[in-house]
Amino acid sequence: MSDASSSPSRIALVTGAGSGIGRACALGLLADGWTVVLSGRRMEALQSVVADAGAAGERAWAAPCDVTDADAVAQLFNQIRDRHGRLDLLFNNAGVFTAGVPIDELPVSAWRSAVDTNLTGAFLCTREAFRLMKTQSPRGGRIINNGSISAHTPRPNSVAYTATKHAMSGLTKSCALDGRAFDIAVGQIDIGNAATDMTTAMAQGMPQADGSRRAEARMDVQHVADTVVHMASLPLSANVLFTTILATGMPFVGRG
Repeated sequence: MSDASSSPSRIALVTGAGSGIGRACALGLLADGWTVVLSGRRMEALQSVVADAGAAGERAWAAPCDVTDADAVAQLFNQIRDRHGRLDLLFNNAGVFTAGVPIDELPVSAWRSAVDTNLTGAFLCTREAFRLMKTQSPRGGRIINNGSISAHTPRPNSVAYTATKHAMSGLTKSCALDGRAFDIAVGQIDIGNAATDMTTAMAQGMPQADGSRRAEARMDVQHVADTVVHMASLPLSANVLFTTILATGMPFVGRG
């Protein structure tokens, strides 16, 4: 049995938990017996996830937080420390897309929004997680970053999103290295075309690198949740540094 599974009270924090991948992963962790802190900007959406968890929702609590706000993130982790005394898992999932436009038409405000949420938000949460995981007893924990297949290969007209996801891979590698001495395992899941409300357009038609527009295959988001739960269940002596899960029929390998 893994050390995560044998822990009597495994505490997880999922950012962007109110919808999509974050919602599915929060529900998956709750079903696996974790106590889950659900974070996001909208309390109503978080409370809806707690309600959807049924009896398992008794091990969940909604904690609204803007991950781009350093003070708000610090306050969230202080609440976790005060309430639970530790954190075993951080799933850095909060993220935003930008409009699919050429770089010369992308507003600086949209660029900054993507960087602030997708990259700086993950940095702020990871920084606080390190502070807690280094000092808690037993020491250590796990951090899983939501990368994307855009961490490897861009879609057309996606400079801000793609740049932040490439940077997320650097954050993952650097923190995996720095976490070794403190029993902190850091890994990344790169996801392609999970079926959520945010990806409905993919089934209708997406711009391709050759200038065409084609519908793309999607997969059940539950497969993502199952993968995250598996990564989270490993002992801290084992780590999935990078894994890619995607709809089999989507254009990724050979894209363009």
